Amino acid sequence: MGQVSDEELQRVIADFLDMGHVDNIVAMFRRDPRYYDWTGEILADRRFAVRLGVSILFEELKRLQPERLAQAIPSLRRVLRSEEPLLRGEAVSILGIIGTTEAVELVQARLTDPSPQVREMAALVLEEL
Repeated sequence: MGQVSDEELQRVIADFLDMGHVDNIVAMFRRDPRYYDWTGEILADRRFAVRLGVSILFEELKRLQPERLAQAIPSLRRVLRSEEPLLRGEAVSILGIIGTTEAVELVQARLTDPSPQVREMAALVLEEL
């Protein structure tokens, strides 16, 4: 039996999130922290349910193992450089959930984003913190 590629596994994670099986993905992230590195790629999925699932996933992981959340920051930092405002806004939202000093600084930097929607999301996230 062949080995599953990272890209295939990322698609499986996105598909599970799309189907609402967040608990399965929480278990995967808890077992193997390398999945945090894929947060940005998973967040880039076009399906709304996947992006919503990432938020739910991080809310749950924050409750279960908050010390690991910062491992997603490098991946989210890459998303903040995306040309798509929607993706930058989604990254800002997840960074708000992470809530570390570094994450908050990245959110604050989005207050000057070229997109008014991203600036608004950053302001809302900072207001909630």
